Amino acid sequence: MKKILITGGAGFIGSHVVRRMVTRYPEYQIFNLDALTYAGNLENISDIEKASNYSFVKGDITDAHFIQNLFIEHQFDGVIHLAAESHVDRSITDPLAFVRTNVMGTMTLLNAAKMIWNGNYEGKRFYHVSTDEVYGSLGQTGFFTETTAYDPNSPYSASKASSDHFVRAYGETYGLPYVITNCSNNYGPNHFPEKLIPLCINNIIEKKPLPIYGDGKYTRDWLYVIDHAIAIDLVFHEGKNHETYNIGGFNEWQNIDLVRLLCQIMDRKLGRAAGESAALITFVKDRPGHDLRYAIDASKINSELGWKPSVTFEEGLEQTVDWFLQNTAWLHNVTSGNYQKYYEQQYQ
Repeated sequence: MKKILITGGAGFIGSHVVRRMVTRYPEYQIFNLDALTYAGNLENISDIEKASNYSFVKGDITDAHFIQNLFIEHQFDGVIHLAAESHVDRSITDPLAFVRTNVMGTMTLLNAAKMIWNGNYEGKRFYHVSTDEVYGSLGQTGFFTETTAYDPNSPYSASKASSDHFVRAYGETYGLPYVITNCSNNYGPNHFPEKLIPLCINNIIEKKPLPIYGDGKYTRDWLYVIDHAIAIDLVFHEGKNHETYNIGGFNEWQNIDLVRLLCQIMDRKLGRAAGESAALITFVKDRPGHDLRYAIDASKINSELGWKPSVTFEEGLEQTVDWFLQNTAWLHNVTSGNYQKYYEQQYQ
């Protein structure tokens, strides 16, 4: 029985990866390590928490002694590392928190894997999940490829770029078997409502303003989170060691166009008059170092591993809205308490 450690498995993307691995591979023992900070929510994976091949471990990836003992106790065969501070706005407010988690946390995991595996790398793999933001900003044309030079512009993207470099360095220096993926913006069920789509869904329900940075023309490539989990599964099992794969949704949307589409969907599903939700759109002061455009060339993972998105953005957005409207109790739970204070600090 293979033992796989998934870090950040109570978070947005991590919970979908944990669910897929637990249900798809009953012969594996899946260990979900999460510190349960503000975005970590065990409700995200309550449906599989009693599975015989699943274990939850509460802990901090920056605690070197704890991580080392965890590796010694369980002798993991693989690591899928998703745990990270991931919100650009928060990184501007508290950049050192991003260095601690994203850089030092990754280093702690790498050191533990190197020590426990001790050069015996047969059947072992360290999978590091990263972001397209490490590449910086694109102009009106072009795409990020796996060989695009790194050019991070925010403390968040700089911390992820640093962790990517350390993973590669451990591969080159110590022979550690690794794969890295850099993904575009994810959306879908269980998305914590500080990011654009779930924030707007929640605010439309509550008839609150929809804060849009600058002129709203910032462009992102959107990836349905379940498609991302499928890609992670594929790369973990079939990707080549010491390779990077870009994962994108093959679609780009300006923020303002995306929000207007979301408003139309919400008006229809909530039985509101056409244009009622769009009237909530409010342009707010732009954030520092805001990247103009991200767009991923995902042809490598398509040609080598056969992956491509299973839904269009419009289909995925419809499914996302349906999930949030059917899970209002979950939404209420994660938008109470400290998150409200953070929202007021950032947007009001």
